[in-house]
Amino acid sequence: MEIILKQDMANLGNKDEVVTVKNGYGRNYLIPNGYATTATESAKKVLAENIKQRAHKEAKVKADAEVIAKKLQGIKLTIGAKTSTTGKIFGSVNTIQIAEALVAKGFDIDRKLISIADDHIKEIGNYTLEIKLHREVKVNIDFEVVSE
Repeated sequence: MEIILKQDMANLGNKDEVVTVKNGYGRNYLIPNGYATTATESAKKVLAENIKQRAHKEAKVKADAEVIAKKLQGIKLTIGAKTSTTGKIFGSVNTIQIAEALVAKGFDIDRKLISIADDHIKEIGNYTLEIKLHREVKVNIDFEVVSE
C-alpha cells in the first residue's frame, strides 16, 4: 500500500514522501491517526504541486537569508558587562544581550536564532557566535565582551 506521509516518521520517512507500507499498518495505524493519507493519483498530483510551490517559496526565503548573511559577515559586536576587578562578569552574557546589540547595529534578529559556542560567558574576552538564518545559511560573528 502506498501512502503519503503528513509528518516525519522515524524509520519510515519524512513529511510529503510517498512510501510503501503493509496494508494493515497503513489502514489501521497511520491513516486513522492522521500520520498519512492514501497515495491516490490525484493525491500525488496535489503533492507534486505543493512541493513545487514550497520549493519556490523556500528559494526566496533562502535568498533573503543569504543577503542578510552577507551584511552580517563583516560586523564586529562589543558587549558591555559589569565586572569585578579580576575580569569576572557579574552574571553572564546571553543571547538577549547579543540580540539587543544587533538591533543597535540595525539587524532585527530573533534571539532564538543565535547560538553561542561557549554556553556561559563569564569573563571578558573575544568570543564567536553563530546565527542560523536558514537551515542552510549560517553566519559566524566575532564579538568582544568588555567591562563597563
